[in-house]
Amino acid sequence: MHAPELDRLAFDKAPDGLLPAIVQDATTRVVLMQGYVNRAALEQTLATGLVTFYSRSKQRLWTKGESSEHYLRLVSIAADCDSDSLLIKAHPEGPTCHTGQDTCWGEANQGDFLDHLERTIQRRRDQPDAKSYTSQLLARGINKVAQKVGEEAVELVIEAKDDNRELFLGEAADLMYHYLVLLAAKGYSLEDVRAVLRSRHR
Repeated sequence: MHAPELDRLAFDKAPDGLLPAIVQDATTRVVLMQGYVNRAALEQTLATGLVTFYSRSKQRLWTKGESSEHYLRLVSIAADCDSDSLLIKAHPEGPTCHTGQDTCWGEANQGDFLDHLERTIQRRRDQPDAKSYTSQLLARGINKVAQKVGEEAVELVIEAKDDNRELFLGEAADLMYHYLVLLAAKGYSLEDVRAVLRSRHR
């Protein structure tokens, strides 16, 4: 996890010692909310891994999700160029806004469709639905999931030799879906794969 040195942050620039903090979903990159933090709030955030603010209305530290259990799991904190504003990246556990919406601006936190599909697959893994093909496939075990990926890869290769756009893209979509199921079955995510690709790109 990345975080700025607290002693370098310009808390003294604000009369109340509070710095604005924008929270962004670490996966979708959607902006979720804005809050304010003081040194104690940041120290608690770093100690617990749960994003904590200073509530100006309650006049106390306030951990997002302390009543709703819709916590923000900390990924990183970055200061801007003047060290008087923060960008916090986190994984939200449920809607972020107190109104029940995904964000405080009423936007859906979907981001890229593949990320949305991946979260749906992960929910089917963690909360099985007997009517869901994804849940049924995962219940059959890792060998069956891996076998399906292999089958779909072969079918895609076969279609690649022809010029039928619809069939080729259909098989490509089938392979992508089953690949995401395999990642979920192994406990990994697209972000883990992205990290490997980024390291190779450097």
